[in-house]
Amino acid sequence: MVPDTGIDSKLNTIRTITLDLDDTLWEIHPVIKRAEQALYAWLGKNYPRITELYQPEDIRAVRSQVVAEFADRAHDLTFLRRSVLGRVGTAAGYDHGFIDAAFDVFDAVRNDVELFPEVIPTLEALKERYRLIAVTNGNANLEIIGIAHLFHDIVTAEKAGAAKPARQVFEMAVKIGGASRKQTLHVGDHPEYDVDGARNAGLRTAWVNRTGDRWPEQFSTPDIEVFHIGELTQRLEQIA
Repeated sequence: MVPDTGIDSKLNTIRTITLDLDDTLWEIHPVIKRAEQALYAWLGKNYPRITELYQPEDIRAVRSQVVAEFADRAHDLTFLRRSVLGRVGTAAGYDHGFIDAAFDVFDAVRNDVELFPEVIPTLEALKERYRLIAVTNGNANLEIIGIAHLFHDIVTAEKAGAAKPARQVFEMAVKIGGASRKQTLHVGDHPEYDVDGARNAGLRTAWVNRTGDRWPEQFSTPDIEVFHIGELTQRLEQIA
């Protein structure tokens, strides 16, 4: 755990809160696993030559090849997944007409997430006082998930042209949020991608540490540490 750094008086000027999504508002790894399983089953039923030619681990190897070939687009997860589908489809003798339907199968399950129980009431409370901007390296659809109305906007890696912890992601979020960097608090679970990335871009930071991990010593400590985002409202009220 990060040692208690006390209440930073500078945090009482926060006007915008940027929030990571995956593993901050919901657990993502079981979701991606289910989505990939659903996609593979759909391919087996509708385009069986693909699953005859590729096991799931083979498709992951193709993905690694695509990432290596398109390093400049590695931040665009939609592009990567569609490219993988196109590549395995071509190898199996199919044209690319199936890609949209296949991606929709994956996307439907990918956006069938279970929000952590504190998420909705916390976002509702925070939105009354702050401008909320979602910031994600993933491709979650907030409309489908049902929480788009709780955010003023969203910054994705695809939109920013880079993935966290790249500075330009946070700079775009600050610009959209309308406050200065020091008036913007970024909240996320990943020490490097979220906390260190945001700090290097000049934002205030909050680490969501649901697993009680020790803070990595190579990074400067966050301004706030919370177990889940439900603790944010209380901490920010204390600061105010």
